[in-house]
Amino acid sequence: MIYQLIKPSLFIIYLFASLLCTSSCKQPEPKKNDIESRVNNLLSEMTLDEKIGQMSQIDPGYMSVDQINKTVRDGNYGSFLNVFGVAKINALQKIAMEESRLKIPLLIGRDVIHGYRTIFPIPLGMAATWNPEVVKKAFRISSAEASSQGIKWTFAPMIDITWDPRWGRIAEGCGEDPYLASAFSKAMVEGIQGEQLTDPTAVAACAKHFVGYGFAEGGRDYNTTYISEPVLRNVVLKPFKAAKEAGVLTFMSGFNDLNGVPTSGNEFTLRQVLRKEWKFDGMVVSDWGSVSEMISHGYCADEKEAALKAITAGVDMEMSSTTYVKHLKTLIAEGKVDQTMIDEAVKNILRVKFKLGLFENPYVDPEAEKQMLSPDFLDHARTVARQSAILLKNDPNTLPLSAGISSVAVIGPLADAPRDQLGTWVFDGKAENSVTPLTAIKEVLGDSKVNFAAGLKYSRDKSKTGFAAAIAAAKKSQAILFFAGEEWILSGEGQSRGEINLPGVQEELIEELAKTGKPLIVVVMAGRPLAIGKVVEKSNALLYAFHGGSMAGPALADLIFGKESPSGKLPVTFVKGSGQIPFYYYHNNTGRPANAKSWTPMDSIPVINSQASLGYKSFHLDYGFTPLFPFGYGLSYTTFKYSNIILSSSEMDSKGSLTVKASVLNDGNVDADEIVQLYIRDRVGSITRPVKELKGFKRIHLKSRETVGVTFELPASALEFFNGKENVIEPGEFDIWVGPNSDEGLHSVFIVK
Repeated sequence: MIYQLIKPSLFIIYLFASLLCTSSCKQPEPKKNDIESRVNNLLSEMTLDEKIGQMSQIDPGYMSVDQINKTVRDGNYGSFLNVFGVAKINALQKIAMEESRLKIPLLIGRDVIHGYRTIFPIPLGMAATWNPEVVKKAFRISSAEASSQGIKWTFAPMIDITWDPRWGRIAEGCGEDPYLASAFSKAMVEGIQGEQLTDPTAVAACAKHFVGYGFAEGGRDYNTTYISEPVLRNVVLKPFKAAKEAGVLTFMSGFNDLNGVPTSGNEFTLRQVLRKEWKFDGMVVSDWGSVSEMISHGYCADEKEAALKAITAGVDMEMSSTTYVKHLKTLIAEGKVDQTMIDEAVKNILRVKFKLGLFENPYVDPEAEKQMLSPDFLDHARTVARQSAILLKNDPNTLPLSAGISSVAVIGPLADAPRDQLGTWVFDGKAENSVTPLTAIKEVLGDSKVNFAAGLKYSRDKSKTGFAAAIAAAKKSQAILFFAGEEWILSGEGQSRGEINLPGVQEELIEELAKTGKPLIVVVMAGRPLAIGKVVEKSNALLYAFHGGSMAGPALADLIFGKESPSGKLPVTFVKGSGQIPFYYYHNNTGRPANAKSWTPMDSIPVINSQASLGYKSFHLDYGFTPLFPFGYGLSYTTFKYSNIILSSSEMDSKGSLTVKASVLNDGNVDADEIVQLYIRDRVGSITRPVKELKGFKRIHLKSRETVGVTFELPASALEFFNGKENVIEPGEFDIWVGPNSDEGLHSVFIVK
């Protein structure tokens, strides 16, 4: 097994060497005034060409070694991306520090989205843990591994809110809710950057994509976004503000146009919001080629205008494209760009390099990479994957299976797909380091009790030639474990889907397996929420596991055989089908809200009828008015009972706070975690308000029959919203709920005066 490959004694030596390096190489955190003085002094020595060089980032993959070395020596670029490896990075930094005129270190960037070599669940899966602390540690591990290869800047976290599961990049985000995404935004930034930026394992985080990228029309990547300012400020900007407050060093502008203005040329978002309102003093980098893409948007006539609009808007560093290198000097000479814009951009870049301690220590300790894939790292990957899985159905207590079961059939295209389980945006993780469900289940039961037949070669497979073997395996087994889902390539950037059902003929195979009458447990491993209503109906139990990373197999085996109870909760609403999109829990009520009484199912309408009311409420005739599963939903191997909601007061003023208490009972025989959620509703506002909003959550552990009291503090500031003109806390009546998901919970009321 891969997680047994590194011998404990050897690992202790590696870890000790790493800790010695961390201790000896760590520089004291520089003071802000010292940094500003050094930035200004260095800036005063720079030529215009050297300044523009700092503002340019390139992937030098097409260049020869001599060409790369010359660009470093001449100070042509401030940052490289996709260059890594101890020897290579140290050699380049040595040229920068010893042979370039001003001895400015390079900033080496790479996409480390949910792990470097140890791969964790996709970020959407990590959000399903509702556990920022374990996610923070996951990103700390990712930085430790990445920094050991010379990477000091990662283009993460991606914190775009989205309401559309068709969008491929939903996999990289934290779901639909601004409060939940903000909690993870903070945790991810803190994990990536560490407690001290000069620590050798610290990596600069990058909050992306600023802003609105997740609202692409039709869920088609790179598409237009139209977002009202109240939605922008009350929803979309929230996780980015949390990243700024967590000390994120960099922001990335997006590919999309926002209300007609591309975000890499958008002065409102980059200068007004980010710089003036939030006082951000870090660096803004464009996304790959997004500056020159403003030409395709129809916002710029040519590269020269693209450079002008990008620098005017506040893009400090251009990624990949070269409009700054080609045109900034001319634009300055023509008086179209003021020299102070260039100076401010360069200051922002140098400030990041100084904060990271790169001027003092740009090199990588060769010993650091020996901790890659350490047992501790893999064990934490297993923990995160376990907590990210959501139990959506378990009737009648099909799970957990007994480790003493006589035999199981393991079927499905994701049962033994080591690369697919890693998920999207994995450049440095390796399939050979994955432990698949099949491997892990065999380790629990032994080979003789596992009847494996994939049934389908891959998720999109439409051939039924493997059905017979799969059905035969099912018939000779006591239970069926079907691993369904998507290949990794079906989600991520550029991987949007129009229909979000299981691809290929997976549903048909599931239907055939259900006919055997054997208990059917479906585990879905995918990069997005899928429309799985028919699969839910056919299965006896269903676990939704997203793409769980290197240790997905052992984590799922832990849950399937009852070593631990599932505890994940949905970070996004699951729709019944693409026609129900967008569906998010914090929607407005409308003037005609639907309910069970008002809904007229399509099949109940008479064939011959006169024009008559079918309820005249807000619903679909076929889908109804509810989702497949609500936001925050997730079952357990036990039952939790909520009781006794108590508010410290029935009212508070605009500067006050409420204490909210409730009791939770574990009414079953299994020790388990529950995620207790706090929601509110502002009944009447100066603009219409959502039917519910998440304002708190806590993960608690309860032993069998144990009752735990849960306490939330709700400050009035949490009720603030942007009404189109200003941020306000408005007086009036509020509903409040404490419960297991966005649809259920204990209810009370309070008043804000």
